[in-house]
Amino acid sequence: MVRITDVISGSIACELGIKKDDFLISINGFPINDVLDYRFYLTDEEITVEIERNGKSQLFDIEKDEYEDLGLDFETPLMDKKHTCQNKCVFCFIDQLPKGLRETLYFKDDDARLSFLHGNYITLTNLKKEDIERIIKMHISPINVSVHTTNPELRCQMMHNKRAGETLSYLEELSAHGIKINAQIVACRDINDGDELVRSLNDLAKLYPSLSSVAVVPSGITKFRDGLYPLKPYDKESSDKVIDLVEEINRKYADKFGRNIFFASDEFYLMAERELPSDEYYEEYSQLDNGVGMLRSFECEADILIKSLTKEDFKISRNISVATGEGAYDLISQVVKKVQEKCKKINCNVYKIENDFFGHTITVAGLITGVDLINQLRDKNLGDELLISRSMLRSEGDLFLCGMSLAEAEKELGVKITPIDQNGADFVEGMLGTL
Repeated sequence: MVRITDVISGSIACELGIKKDDFLISINGFPINDVLDYRFYLTDEEITVEIERNGKSQLFDIEKDEYEDLGLDFETPLMDKKHTCQNKCVFCFIDQLPKGLRETLYFKDDDARLSFLHGNYITLTNLKKEDIERIIKMHISPINVSVHTTNPELRCQMMHNKRAGETLSYLEELSAHGIKINAQIVACRDINDGDELVRSLNDLAKLYPSLSSVAVVPSGITKFRDGLYPLKPYDKESSDKVIDLVEEINRKYADKFGRNIFFASDEFYLMAERELPSDEYYEEYSQLDNGVGMLRSFECEADILIKSLTKEDFKISRNISVATGEGAYDLISQVVKKVQEKCKKINCNVYKIENDFFGHTITVAGLITGVDLINQLRDKNLGDELLISRSMLRSEGDLFLCGMSLAEAEKELGVKITPIDQNGADFVEGMLGTL
């Protein structure tokens, strides 16, 4: 059962007299333990809800629209505690965080429900047979899975979990029941790349058509790795090899499947100093949140909006600046130049922020801290407004990774800071001041 923390005014639950601090016991006789139970059994148009108040149970027969909510709020979005990660992966980024950051950054989640609700990647290692059966019964799809390797022994070694190998069988079971799977492989140099990566990609291809996409991303290595497994960062040559391998496997299956499925992340192309694949190559950009095709998508979105600019837009006068990570710096600079070629009254300085906080092997904008932003921009010409990627801030949009607030950064730099979504069209509108 789950405690109800609020009842929305005017909702079905409110009209029935259900109250705060009542307990939701069941829907149509099925026990409600978390948000998946709640959403799944709520979809019927005729339901019987069991509520407990002061130790006494009461049934409510309800007729409603298929997806209409009852108007109940619960203590957490999951209606339960988050499931923590039981692994000790050799590449875990959280293990590489220094002390003193926001407390929530140290939480390791590995929750299948968050995968369904928010697209989080899970390892499957804390799931039991009954959890897989529930996913199949409720047809929770897609499921995003951190595979890393299909070699059972190597997976156990990389994740320091004796169940890591056996839970690979869940992939076949989910696939057999039509559950769509997006897979992720965090590549660790000389560990699960090379021949092991070939094996993993070929094994995953057997799951098609349930397999939707596979992203191969490099392990993030910060300067805070004392006492951890000695990972080697990728360089130009080793990144080249990963890209060649992934593209070769992709070509092998593209004709058979009629689409591209295997993708190396943008970081590999940047480290290898190679041109990104075309817009068409990335299909529906299913691995965008994994950094796969993000730069190409950004460029295409920006170009479309730039081409649509009018004579009125050309008159806009702005004095602004942009701060971004090393990875996106060249592309951002190119987009800014294209805008300025049409809107000649827009003055914009683009600044590359090196990641002194985590180490210079970290080049993505999303891991730039407020400390580095201030230290590297304090004496720069920032104009009237500074544009940054919204990914630098937590979801509420108010704090950097280091705990510094957006307001504090604005005060230190003496300029208005505007976070922009990682979307090329939004970025161009941000330059124009029309967001």
